[in-house]
Amino acid sequence: MSAERDLSPLAPGVVRALNDKLYEKRKVAALEIEKLVREFVAQAKTSQIKHVIQILSQEFALSLHPHSRKGGLIGLAACSIALGKDSGLYLKELIEPVLTCFNDADSRLRYYACEALYNIVKVARGSVLPHFDVLFDGLSRDIVTESNQFDLVSFIPLLRERIYSNNQYARQFIISWILVLESVPDINLLDYLPEILDGLFQILGDNNKEIRKMCEMALGEFLKEIKKNPSSVKFAEMANILVIHCQAADDLIQLTAMCWMREFIQLAGRVMLPYSSGILTAVLPCLSYDDRKKNIKQVANVCNQSLMKLVIPEDDEMDEARQLTTILAEPTSEEFVSKPETVSSGFLDVASDSNFSDTTLTASSCERIQVTLNLDGIVQVLDCHLHDTSTGMMTRIAVLKWLYHLYIKTPRKMFRHTDSLLPNLLRTLSDESDEVILKDLEVLAEIASSPAGQTEGHGASDNSDVQPNLVELQVPDRAGQLSSSGMKGLECSPSTPTMNSYFYKFMINLLKRFSSERKLLESRGPFIIRQLCLLLNAENIFHSMADILLREEDLKFASTMVHTLNTILLTSSELFQLRNQLKELKTPESCNLFCCLYRSWCHNPVTTVSLCFLTQNYKHAYDLIQKFGDLDVTVDFLTEVDKLVQLIECPIFTYLRLQMLDVKKNPYLIKALYGLLMLLPQSSAFQLLSHRLQCVPNPELLQMDSTKATTGLRGTSVSNINYTELLQHFEKVQNKHLEARHQRAGRAEQLDRRVVL
Repeated sequence: MSAERDLSPLAPGVVRALNDKLYEKRKVAALEIEKLVREFVAQAKTSQIKHVIQILSQEFALSLHPHSRKGGLIGLAACSIALGKDSGLYLKELIEPVLTCFNDADSRLRYYACEALYNIVKVARGSVLPHFDVLFDGLSRDIVTESNQFDLVSFIPLLRERIYSNNQYARQFIISWILVLESVPDINLLDYLPEILDGLFQILGDNNKEIRKMCEMALGEFLKEIKKNPSSVKFAEMANILVIHCQAADDLIQLTAMCWMREFIQLAGRVMLPYSSGILTAVLPCLSYDDRKKNIKQVANVCNQSLMKLVIPEDDEMDEARQLTTILAEPTSEEFVSKPETVSSGFLDVASDSNFSDTTLTASSCERIQVTLNLDGIVQVLDCHLHDTSTGMMTRIAVLKWLYHLYIKTPRKMFRHTDSLLPNLLRTLSDESDEVILKDLEVLAEIASSPAGQTEGHGASDNSDVQPNLVELQVPDRAGQLSSSGMKGLECSPSTPTMNSYFYKFMINLLKRFSSERKLLESRGPFIIRQLCLLLNAENIFHSMADILLREEDLKFASTMVHTLNTILLTSSELFQLRNQLKELKTPESCNLFCCLYRSWCHNPVTTVSLCFLTQNYKHAYDLIQKFGDLDVTVDFLTEVDKLVQLIECPIFTYLRLQMLDVKKNPYLIKALYGLLMLLPQSSAFQLLSHRLQCVPNPELLQMDSTKATTGLRGTSVSNINYTELLQHFEKVQNKHLEARHQRAGRAEQLDRRVVL
């Protein structure tokens, strides 16, 4: 350091004084440096200024000799004073060596470093803000960590107030303080997290990438601490904050809040139940995100599944006055099974799906609190999403899964909302997605089959215009009916056939839906009815629909609906058992079903004949065909006859074709088929049936005495069926159809006349 040529432009006397152990001599040297730098500023010698600062930094402030370091510090402060407003151009070079001295073992040297930094900052003023994070870290860490007198309670209100500032430097200052406080082992900032969490999420949306990164790191550290010490976390106080930010437009804020929500649900368990409606409001829309927000969608799905697991059958058995259930909360840290950390260094593990069962609250040494399942709020949110036509497909599926889950777990309470839910559930049957319709049908089937509906919904379906009075619907016996303590949700599987007060109401509204929306009937009607036959009892469905259609005033719709039901009955694999039941008519129940179907099937003559073919009522089929001559034979009528002929050639009527071999026992079958042949014009169907009849052996046997022939129906219960009354009913219904067609034709003619006039 004695080589003067290496330290120019500093004079040798200045160099010696800077290395002196006496403060006064170092101060004199600093005044000389200030004078020298002022001259360089006046002459705009920038390179010389940088050279002086470099010498003071490298040769003095960072020297191994303590007196030299002290001289370097006072010299750098003198440079800053001389530079004045221009000091901002050299701040990095001025500040870095000073901050290095903050870590010096000599407390006296650290004091000189603070003094030098104060003088530099005092001159630079606003120019120092871009370097604030470095300055703050150097100053505050020492102050907080070395003092046991820091008053966190008094500091938090100030922090909470300042955390909402929009100034970037103020935000940087706040985050720096929080990071410092988090790093101090003796300070538990988790106790005050509810007061600053909202502000932290606000800062996370800052435009400055560096601030966002710092904030993300701070939140990541907090989440790590929460997972380590869940017993000291105020989950409930932060739940609504997360709900708000889970709906943020900023992807980073939304993803971070959703990851927090996932951990809260899995760590806090049923403590989060009172906030379920808000959580669902935030989570459900995310389930329909595309691949651009795949991470958010994945975390939202975990949140949704975990929240659903919190609803249990006991929630349906609460005291009606309080509607509360005692659950266990505030577990000790030992009661949580340790899990791998999913958050480190501020980065979120999006794919983490912690095992919920590992963190379920246990029964040992826990404080009991009261938690309310806000079912009204949950149902309102679900109903709103179901009603909104803009809701994405995956969200609609999730909503329907929630409704089904609630009907399984809490059927008694859910049936209080059924009347308000039914309209939207029925509208959802028009959805474009088959998967949505399937889930919707599962919910509707559970509503129609749950024994809880008989209790809660008794009288809900009362309607004098549509209540059954001709036939009694079959209600199969069912194990596990409602007990005095309530219905266990797991026993209410829709695969178990039963009915309740809502079953008939559902059938009525479904048919009304088909009537008002004919496109739905054409495109999805068979699909819907077939699925319902799988979910519910097929016999009950056909029995109730036939009974309702018997009172249908719109005769054209009744005919169309009967045709649809008949096609399903004859062709669907789901109806195999019902077809076998009708084929023999050996029991009073099957005869009762046949009579019920027959009365409604009379709305469509051809379907009535096909029903007789199915049930092997060949003589009655022949009698019906004889009546066709009195009907108004239209093109549509002949088209249906054509389709029936095609259907006879299908596997479903294999037994009928084989019975044609035994002409002696089944003469009316042959006569009925010849009757259809005579109705048909010369068409492909005519040729098809004609060729089939040509295969009948010994046609001369048709001339036998008909009094010795059987009716073509096997079984012993047929005597209970009054075929004369059925034939009269057929004529009565067809007369109504004829009258209705004449009225429609008359109105059309009047309309044409008005148009001409």
